[in-house]
Amino acid sequence: MSQIKRMLVTGGAGFLGSHLCERLVEQGHDVVCVDNFFTSQKTNVVHLLERPNFELVRHDIIHPLFLEVDEIYNLACPAAPGHYQYNPIKTMKTSVMGAINMLGMAKRCRAKILQASTSEVYGDPEVHPQPETYRGSVNPIGPRACYDEGKRAAETLFMDYHRMHKLNIRLVRIFNTYGPGMHPFDGRVVSNFIVQALAGKDITIFGSGEQTRAFCYRDDLIEGMIRMMNGPDDFLGPVNLGNPGEFTIKQLAEMVIELTGTRAKLVYRPLPADDPTQRRPDITLAKSRLGWEPTIPLREGLKKTIDWFRTIDVTKYRAPTPNY
Repeated sequence: MSQIKRMLVTGGAGFLGSHLCERLVEQGHDVVCVDNFFTSQKTNVVHLLERPNFELVRHDIIHPLFLEVDEIYNLACPAAPGHYQYNPIKTMKTSVMGAINMLGMAKRCRAKILQASTSEVYGDPEVHPQPETYRGSVNPIGPRACYDEGKRAAETLFMDYHRMHKLNIRLVRIFNTYGPGMHPFDGRVVSNFIVQALAGKDITIFGSGEQTRAFCYRDDLIEGMIRMMNGPDDFLGPVNLGNPGEFTIKQLAEMVIELTGTRAKLVYRPLPADDPTQRRPDITLAKSRLGWEPTIPLREGLKKTIDWFRTIDVTKYRAPTPNY
């Protein structure tokens, strides 16, 4: 490695943040992980605490933070519906005030800063698959708006700081991601299905099960994020990061049943409000500008994820929020 950098990862004890911290620590960088543990767990990063180039700070980025860093990965925000709807005002504050505080730090330090945005900025899309040029179909007053509109506002702030202050920014839009380290009670469809299957319970599908998602394995996603941060300065994004392989929710459930060996049945519940019917990334831009595309197919990634879930004690994780 040519240069050791001082890296800040907000939300660094979360599912994606903790794996990003692992990657950056292994590369030899000095990594500061900031997290308020609202939805994450210290156990995700406890194995890094003995490393001399890793530091853990308990802090909520809604409040200003003063550090000297070279690069900032801004991942802090509840990302699962059960979590971000539990306290929607807190979610919006994290996206907007958190972005302002991190951009302020980047401006002061002249640091490069990456925003972990989301495919939720596309809402319930009318264009399929979704390219970065699509502006989205979002309900600004719906139950998911705290997250959708919060992330859209954060993208606006990043671009305005770039235009006004010449800040070196990066925007990535993350599509559904899964893998070892997921919180068993995060309310995401992959963890829901695996936890239910391993417990011998029936698998709950919301809606008809014909709605589609594209599932990207954790390691592929983090690789794309690091490539974006290290990419050319004339490519700010936004760029889609996700797996273009599209599956129905029912197909996912059937694959989980097969791989876990359970005899679970599928049970159907009403679809929540504003839940997207289709979601699939157009990753043409990521391929051409970053040389990135996912390498781990869903079946292989699910097997790794199920194997990890078999090793954990779910009683050691914080109980689900009331909206789970």
